[in-house]
Amino acid sequence: MSGHKGLAKWFKQDWRDIGSRKKDGSFAKCGRSKQKKDAKRKYPKCVPASKAAAMSKGQIKSAVSRKRAAGNVGPKPTNVKTIVKKKTRRKNKA
Repeated sequence: MSGHKGLAKWFKQDWRDIGSRKKDGSFAKCGRSKQKKDAKRKYPKCVPASKAAAMSKGQIKSAVSRKRAAGNVGPKPTNVKTIVKKKTRRKNKA
């Protein structure tokens, strides 16, 4: 029954679409409705509002572009990591 705690926490989080900014600078709520105004919205990249506020402009741009590049193939949404850590090169010591 421990799964219910995680799901309850997930529902309490305020999920926002970081690919869609409003005029006041805030992010639109996550998800799309069947209304005409939402039909033309691009594929959403959703994160909790607290994470969206902590991300830099570059991180947001990167996450949204990777999400849209991945597209949506099949009935389930495609998941893309929000923040990608850069790989570091290791020098081989001989």
